[in-house]
Amino acid sequence: MLIKYLKIWWICAINSFQTQLVVRWALVIFLLAKILRFTIFSIFIIILVGKTSALAGYTLDQTIFFYLSFNLVDMLAQLFFREVYRFRSQVVSGNFDFYLIKPFSPLFRSLATGPDLMDFLTLFPLLGAIIYFILRLQIYDPLNIFLYTLLLGIGFTIALSFHILVLALAIMTTEIDHAIMLYRDVVALGRMPIDIYKEPIRGFITFIIPVGIMMSFPAKSLLGLLSPISIIYALFFALILFFISLKAWDYAITQYSSASS
Repeated sequence: MLIKYLKIWWICAINSFQTQLVVRWALVIFLLAKILRFTIFSIFIIILVGKTSALAGYTLDQTIFFYLSFNLVDMLAQLFFREVYRFRSQVVSGNFDFYLIKPFSPLFRSLATGPDLMDFLTLFPLLGAIIYFILRLQIYDPLNIFLYTLLLGIGFTIALSFHILVLALAIMTTEIDHAIMLYRDVVALGRMPIDIYKEPIRGFITFIIPVGIMMSFPAKSLLGLLSPISIIYALFFALILFFISLKAWDYAITQYSSASS
């Protein structure tokens, strides 16, 4: 089953990349814009921390590492779930009817079959920068590296759950643009360590809206600043949210009115 879906994803990815390469100048412009945005915010962090010597107790290298970890989770979500941004038109036009009769999951078709080539191209330099800062911070503990990888997976699972909830909302209301933009605005709170926020905002974006779990917990685990209880909480939160999102999707399917009805 896994091999089947990997083959389907690969075929869809190639088709998506070929479509994006039709207008190459637009691809280059968007890629440059993405790099420019990343560079400008990096410069902002350097200037900010340079003026204060530290940010919420974190050094410049540590703050940049938080930002890189945020970008990794965010970029992976955009790379694999870009099709969500185009889902509304499939529902409104009735093309979603064809998703339901295909011999594979309509959730997979709606979620993960339109990867973004720009994110794929920028992923490897980002991974290189993360490895560089891990070495620069002199973190060699295998346990911390394992926990960092685990928390990245948990953050990705939470992002996956949110995108499934957005798909379910789109089926029931035919509205998706505002929901996905709201998700991106909220997630952007995790660009910096959540320690910069005062209570109760910090607790709210950690335990209610899990931006802290998604974006700050991975970097904290690598730095050895995360308690075992927080790791267990993050794991259970991600699993429960994923279960809820699947139930929401199943319910939304029962409420779907096809184009022929």
